[in-house]
Amino acid sequence: MSFLENLIPIFAIVFTFGIPGLIIFWAIYTKHRERMRLIEKGVTPEEAKKYFNVTPIRYRNNFSALKFGIILLFLGLGIFLANILSEIYNFGDGVLFGLVILFIGAGFLVYYVIVSRATKNLAEAGKVSEKN
Repeated sequence: MSFLENLIPIFAIVFTFGIPGLIIFWAIYTKHRERMRLIEKGVTPEEAKKYFNVTPIRYRNNFSALKFGIILLFLGLGIFLANILSEIYNFGDGVLFGLVILFIGAGFLVYYVIVSRATKNLAEAGKVSEKN
């Protein structure tokens, strides 16, 4: 074994444990530095907690299960049709991959149409805002 081949396990161990260690150290260090700057500015702990506990308003998507159901359905249809076409017409892999991607795109379009109609109907009924 040459000298360079002996370095491979050493580099593997260093990169496997060193990089996550550096990331953790950097996160702790920046948090400490931020706290020290707040102390220097004279911010009380209560003010700091109130400042950092502000959470953005997130709207709930009531149609997420529908989205995943439609996408998985169209993905399955695309794979099924690609397998049938590869057996009958002996298409290449690129055509079959493109067909699967085409079906996934069609699934997203179907989802968009269904959700836009549903939100429009719910908005007309006054039950939901247009942001869903």
